[in-house]
Amino acid sequence: AQVIERLTDVLQDLAGADGVRAVVLDAAGKSFSAGADLHWMKQAATFSEAENLEDARALSQMLNRLSTLPKPTVALVQGAAFGGGVGLMAACDMVIAVADAAFSLSEIKLGLIPATISPYVIAAIGPRQARRYFLTGERFDAHEARRIGLVHEVVEDAEALAAAGKRMVERLFAAPPGALAEAKDL
Repeated sequence: AQVIERLTDVLQDLAGADGVRAVVLDAAGKSFSAGADLHWMKQAATFSEAENLEDARALSQMLNRLSTLPKPTVALVQGAAFGGGVGLMAACDMVIAVADAAFSLSEIKLGLIPATISPYVIAAIGPRQARRYFLTGERFDAHEARRIGLVHEVVEDAEALAAAGKRMVERLFAAPPGALAEAKDL
């Protein structure tokens, strides 16, 4: 809940920041995002329906801000991207992943469904692929993620990931900010 709130606030600030031309989501640790904290999810199981709805709306608002941010967004993925982490990626404009990254829409294994992230995931990979991965929760690699449209580019290691991210940002900087915002809105 704290990460969602903080990311929502940061995205709101970045949306109106004149000096910001692109936003890069990158992992500080070994994983991009392994999804929701299991301790928090167990606690959420005791929440009322209204409290759970409030949590879902907070996540939905954050993903919408990311998806509609008037700046291009690039996700650099390493390690695990599970559950909500896949939703974060799918809400970004471009995704570059390390070859050994692992992906899973794992909610089903916890008796949940990926409802809040589903519009972004379906838009990225299509209904048929989404149905498969929503129902199985199976893990897949970066090459499969690229094949189904979740990832745009696969690189070999963390060094190549940083270099590919830099190249992508340089490409974005070659276009006027207004044109990028209009193209994204289109």
